[in-house]
Amino acid sequence: MFILYAIPNCDTVKKARTWLAERGITYQFHDYKKQGIDRPTIERWLTQKSWEDLVNRSGVTWRKLPDAEKPTDTEGAIALMLDRPSVIRRPLIEADGQIVALGFKTADYEAVFAA
Repeated sequence: MFILYAIPNCDTVKKARTWLAERGITYQFHDYKKQGIDRPTIERWLTQKSWEDLVNRSGVTWRKLPDAEKPTDTEGAIALMLDRPSVIRRPLIEADGQIVALGFKTADYEAVFAA
């Protein structure tokens, strides 16, 4: 089972969800706004990706952060992701505890979901 972590009103997430729906790919949707995110999940992701990969530094949430609140290390990034999950790059798709997609690029999705 795939888990798609995101917020529903993000344009990139909408594109990804449409792509998945058109191909009949089922997934569980984890809404950061309603369900938040916990530290063990973030720590699991950090065994697979760097905090720099996980934090969306081109998004509105990041751009609105005062420089003093922008993390410079893993612990600071964890604190930020826990406090403001919308800063996490989206969508993040996980299967069996492994990140299989981060963001949305058609070619990447075609490779991941080809099976």
